[in-house]
Amino acid sequence: MDTLRWIISAAPEIFLLLAVAIGTILGRVKVRGFAIGTTACILIVSVLIGQLGGFAFPPILRAILFSLFVFTIGYRSGPEFFASLSIRTLAQVAMALVMGGTGLLIVLAFAFSFKLDPGTASGIAAGALTQSSVIGTASGALAQLGLPSELLKQQEANIAAGYAVTYVLGYILTLLFVPFVAPKLMRIDLKVEAKKLEAELSGGETPQTENLSYRKFQARAYLVSAAAGRTVRSIEEEIGSRTVVERIVRQGIDVEPHLDTVLEAGDNVVIAGRTAAIVAAKPLIGTEIDADEILKAIPGNVIEVLVDSPNLHGRSIKDVAERVGGNARGVFLRALTRMGREVPLSADTRVYVGDVMTLVGSTRNIERAAANVGQILRAGDRADIAFLAAGIAIGLLAGLVSFKVGGVALTLGGGGGALIAGLVCGYLRSRRPTMGALPPAAQQTLSDLGLGGFIAAIGLGNGAAAWAAIQAHGLLLVGMGLVITIVPLVVATLFAYYVLRMNPVVTCGALAGAMTVDAAVNGACEVAESQTPVLGVAVPYAVGNVILTVLGPIIVAATYTG
Repeated sequence: MDTLRWIISAAPEIFLLLAVAIGTILGRVKVRGFAIGTTACILIVSVLIGQLGGFAFPPILRAILFSLFVFTIGYRSGPEFFASLSIRTLAQVAMALVMGGTGLLIVLAFAFSFKLDPGTASGIAAGALTQSSVIGTASGALAQLGLPSELLKQQEANIAAGYAVTYVLGYILTLLFVPFVAPKLMRIDLKVEAKKLEAELSGGETPQTENLSYRKFQARAYLVSAAAGRTVRSIEEEIGSRTVVERIVRQGIDVEPHLDTVLEAGDNVVIAGRTAAIVAAKPLIGTEIDADEILKAIPGNVIEVLVDSPNLHGRSIKDVAERVGGNARGVFLRALTRMGREVPLSADTRVYVGDVMTLVGSTRNIERAAANVGQILRAGDRADIAFLAAGIAIGLLAGLVSFKVGGVALTLGGGGGALIAGLVCGYLRSRRPTMGALPPAAQQTLSDLGLGGFIAAIGLGNGAAAWAAIQAHGLLLVGMGLVITIVPLVVATLFAYYVLRMNPVVTCGALAGAMTVDAAVNGACEVAESQTPVLGVAVPYAVGNVILTVLGPIIVAATYTG
């Protein structure tokens, strides 16, 4: 035991990393398809380990870890958040605001009724509204109050206790509410409504879940005979299916394949497009030839492009194609993913900033089209550490600014400042792709390690006090958490469907997004037997991440009595 105490005092970081490792492994375990999640498991494990002794971590460590996490949230949500401030997505923004506002009012009502301290109120808000970042912003706000160290430690323990008791309940309730309860409140059959929405999006045709009229992309070479004297435009229009003439070689010299270029007998041409279309083009052009050299100059490619143009936000795929115009020539949309989930495609499917388009075609054509859509995602991109560090530093500086509200200094704190900095930096990156690279894999690593380390430090440092608070007030916290989770979901559902007149299937996706519970979308898709609920996730998710995160300082300011 003495050896254990010595390790705790000499190298507490060992236990912090162990808590992250064990909690992450447990969080991935699924029982009948349900997993608690890594954040809750890390906190539970760290609170239990915290019973072994007194763990002390420097405040700067927790500040850096949380700043990395919350900056990444902002960076990831920035383009979507600023793009959501448009008339086309106003309804979804309003629903997310109603969700967050209702949750705040209920938390404050409980706080005043039961005389909850700021730590407990913030903890149950973080857990019941399933937004872990509230822990950090509330802790930062408490640190700005100049509390004695013991009192501050007790408040942080209360945050951990409130979160630990209510998070799992809030998560499970949201998972059940979105696919099962919300449709009953709207008096609809989710499966039937999803089929209606698919039919509406596809214009009566059978919707395609993986692509928009996509077939295997190929390029073939032909010797021009029948097409002699015809323009490239007329050939492409007759072949149809958006097939393009990629290359023309005339007597060994390349001729630019403009739409008005006239083909001559003996030209070697490369036709690119869907396999069936270019095979059927043979009678219109001439004999197919084996021309490896000219085909090698037309490399086919599959490239993912992150949509970041505000002008495309909320527009249909048909509108996007029209806006890109001739630059989309020879490019095919293979898939559209939103927050890692594939979106059903049709001409009327809406595209949002933050979506990822999988484009197929020749490399040259894709790069031309991508320039009008967003950023090409390249696996070899390196994170711009200078941009990242400078952005977080500016955010932390902004977090020091405070405003007096009555006798309380209201401040965003370091976490809130880092969030705002992340939003701005993510937006700037979307406007200037040459600056501030932070690839998705790097984002996920910073987010997981930052939040996991921060939560573990909170649990280990306040383990004994948090466990005592859970034992003393556990049932009361559970009851309050249940109400704080359910009531905002009910209010947001009724508001979205009956006031905003949102499509019920989209509403279900929006509920999951506003509560930032990704898994709830899967549940809705399974019940609907369709991917259409994904259509409502993006905007509420971006807005919800921001709105719920800033609740921490607001709750502290409203409940602190001095």
